[in-house]
Amino acid sequence: MIKKLMLVVGVLMAGTVVAQEKELLRIIGEDKQFVVQTKNGPFVITRTMTPCAKNKGWLQPLIPVPGVHPVTEIELLNAMNDKDSLIVDMREPDDRIKGTIPNSYHIPYTLVAGRMDELGCSKSAGKWDCSKAKKVYAFCNGPVCPQSPSAINAMVRDGFPADKIYYYRGGMLDWAALGFPIVTDDF
Repeated sequence: MIKKLMLVVGVLMAGTVVAQEKELLRIIGEDKQFVVQTKNGPFVITRTMTPCAKNKGWLQPLIPVPGVHPVTEIELLNAMNDKDSLIVDMREPDDRIKGTIPNSYHIPYTLVAGRMDELGCSKSAGKWDCSKAKKVYAFCNGPVCPQSPSAINAMVRDGFPADKIYYYRGGMLDWAALGFPIVTDDF
């Protein structure tokens, strides 16, 4: 009986240690905590992995490049019926297979700089001319996903006008959380 009791206590203690050792996730850059000075002294803000966290990225700025327009679901919905706009899912193919925003186009973030012709640009003498580019509504997995901000940086670096880029930072995380439909490419 004592051995069984000790075994149960040992298991419970081990479970407590595991529960206390939740994986801390990045908040800004490599920082895993942010200290706020309050009237009661310092308060430490951390992030831990939860089912809602979706990935291990870090918070992305609302405007990844000066001139880019941050947008919400309302602007994204209106863009779905705008012939001069293209909603671009910039996630890895494995993520898109699981589902995406209706009427979105897929260009993985690692490939977008080489596929700007699909966004209305043309290439001449090794340089992109994006004077006739469509408005691009870019998204990835959500507020902590660096994929579409990386793609946006590459696009602007290679000549895509920042003012024609609309960044939906909420991405698939917010889209799903708000109850909007998620479709597969068979849609």
